[in-house]
Parts: sequence; structure tokens; C-alpha cells
Amino acid sequence: MNKDLNQTNQQRRLSRYVLAAILALGFVIFFFSGAHELMTWQAIGAHYAMLSYVVEEHLWLSYLIFMLVYAVIVAFSLPIALPLTLTGGALLGWPAIILVICGATAGAGVVFIAARSFFADLLRTRAGPFMAKLGAGFSRNSFSYLLALRLIPAAPFWVVNVVPALTNMRLGTFLLATFIGIAPGTTVFISVGRGFDHILAAGQTPNLSALTSAPIIIPLVGLGLLALLPVVFWRLTNGQKV
Repeated sequence: MNKDLNQTNQQRRLSRYVLAAILALGFVIFFFSGAHELMTWQAIGAHYAMLSYVVEEHLWLSYLIFMLVYAVIVAFSLPIALPLTLTGGALLGWPAIILVICGATAGAGVVFIAARSFFADLLRTRAGPFMAKLGAGFSRNSFSYLLALRLIPAAPFWVVNVVPALTNMRLGTFLLATFIGIAPGTTVFISVGRGFDHILAAGQTPNLSALTSAPIIIPLVGLGLLALLPVVFWRLTNGQKV
């Protein structure tokens, strides 16, 4: 009886690590295989005519593949989401907005589950008071906190996928805040990407300086601050310092 119980517990512990191990292995393979070189602007420009032809001939299939690829990239935390988003805007136009949002939300959910299964106990014991304070804040105002983090492009996307998993935040709340929070930024990036069509078709490298300009950054920061208003209101009404 005890032997069977121990085996069951061991299997459960191993199963918790499987997803995290797969994601880590995929990240390593991505770089060691040289696959990351396929998402350089030079490579995209060189194959852009072929990609445009495939999209024209198989539009709905292209939508599906793009969304699935985006979900995989986010799940494996590969640092090519931005060029993929801009390329999607150039190739697919405005429909790429919902494809990116759905794909990114699904991929982020996978990272959230993996982080909660594998890293939570380790990081909670080593992070000390900071993680305790962060966890308390997420527990009370999880939706507003995550929404603000999604709206303000300050932290890497994968970091914002992992941190909430170390708290008591629910998966449903995480997915909803992610879906809503990335919508404004995604719309901006797709809009910029739509203007890259002729540049990529000519095999040239797009100028990305516009992505860090004030007209783009300031509105996103403003939306993030608005998302924190419920947190500020809660603390004021409960007599706590903001």
C-alpha cells in the first residue's frame, strides 16, 4: 500500500516537471539548431515574396498556422515575438491583431501552468520578503496588477507570464487580463507592421525606431496607469499607503 502510494507521488512529481522540461528543451534547441536565424529581417526579406504568395493562395490556412506558430513561440519564450508580430501585420493585415492576441494568450497560459508546476516552490523559498509582498498584492488585485503589467511595455513578456504563477492568481484571471492587456500594444505593432509590406518586399530592413517613440509609448503607459486605479482606490479606502 505504502509502496503504491510512494510510486503515485513520484509519478505526480515527475509529471509536474514534464511541461517545464519540454519548454526548456525547446528553447535550447531553437538556438543550437540555428532556427533563430530564420527570423532576422534579412531572412524575412529574402523569403517575403514566397510568403506573400502562400498567404494569397491559402489565406485561412495561413491565419491558422500563424496563430499556432505564435502560440508556440510564446510558450517557449523565444525572443522573436516582435519581428513575428510586425511580419504578421505586413503579410496578414488587420486580422493579425486577433491572431496574435489569441496565440499569445494561449502560449502565455502554457508558461503560466509550467511555472506554477515547476518553479513556484523554489522561487517562493528563495525570493524572500519581495515575493511575499508581490504575492499579497496579486492576491488582492490580481486582475488590475497584471493588466497594468501587460499594458505598460516595461518588463519582458515571459517575465510577466512567470511572476503571476508564483502567486495565488487563478488561470482564468491570468488569461483574461492577458487577452485584454496585450490588445492595445498588439494593435499598435500590427499597424506599424502593415507599413512594412513594401519595405520587406524590396528586401530591405525596416526602421524600428518608431516603436520606441513617445506617441506609441506614452498612450500605453497611460492605459497601464489607468488599470492601476482600482488598486489605488482600494488602498485609499482601506487606509493604506499607495
